Amino acid sequence: MVVLQAGYYGASISFSFPELAIISPRPKLPPPEAVIGCQSLALSSVQLRRLRVAPISSTMASRSTTQEVLPPALDSTSDPPPIFDGTTRLYISYTCPYAQRVWITRNCKGLQDKIKLIPIDLQNRPAWYKEKVYPANKVPALEHNNEVKGESLDLIKYIDSHFEGPSLFIDDPVKQDFAEELLSYTDSFRKDVYSSIKGNVYEAGAAFDYIEKALSKFDDGPFLLGQFSLVDIAYIPFIERFQPFLLDVKNYDITLGRPKMAAWIEEMNKIEGYKQTRHDPRELVESLKKRLMAQL
Repeated sequence: MVVLQAGYYGASISFSFPELAIISPRPKLPPPEAVIGCQSLALSSVQLRRLRVAPISSTMASRSTTQEVLPPALDSTSDPPPIFDGTTRLYISYTCPYAQRVWITRNCKGLQDKIKLIPIDLQNRPAWYKEKVYPANKVPALEHNNEVKGESLDLIKYIDSHFEGPSLFIDDPVKQDFAEELLSYTDSFRKDVYSSIKGNVYEAGAAFDYIEKALSKFDDGPFLLGQFSLVDIAYIPFIERFQPFLLDVKNYDITLGRPKMAAWIEEMNKIEGYKQTRHDPRELVESLKKRLMAQL
């Protein structure tokens, strides 16, 4: 159990996090400049296709899966993989929340043996990545069928619709429409919270209230569409970072007065495919301090 102590503004609050699933040693978070290659959000207006595969349930998602040994990140001294040899590869950074979205999707689909993980060291990235793999020189990127695709929201949809495994989207028109609304809001959500850190943190309340209200729309489960879906995957990497950071730095508990968000985070922490991608919250706090507090 990891416990963070927040003692700012004359208060002392203890905040506990479930112990992280241990897979293999993960590199320490890099300095702020290393996240520059982490892909920015691109919104898609294309509706998610309706799938015939049964959607994944929270029970299925939380079942124990094979713990994979995480490969070391490739840097400027590393040789490239045999690109376009028929192997499907997911290029990520262990520290990038956008890449984490796609990594979670791959895990929850059970595609660890179908999609090979290729971590890139963004602080010392190899030249061949831009020259031979992805000219945008960012992560995430997916090498599949002799093509390389990017943008995290596009990729989670692509993996869900083009690969086997349980569906991560709900086959319900009402929920599909609401999913597109929520996915379209992800970038505004992130920007609003970051902006509030530089000023009055309570201005971030509207962003978290939006999530709390969204979690109240459907009563068939604790997730954003009731049942676990790509929408939860789109938000959780940022909540994972904002929750400990705001508590530690601003003495602001995002779950206070938001019981549905608290329950959602608790349920998300049971999802095995997500647990395998999580970081030590203390490292996340220190990384965001360096990146954001320097701008204050």
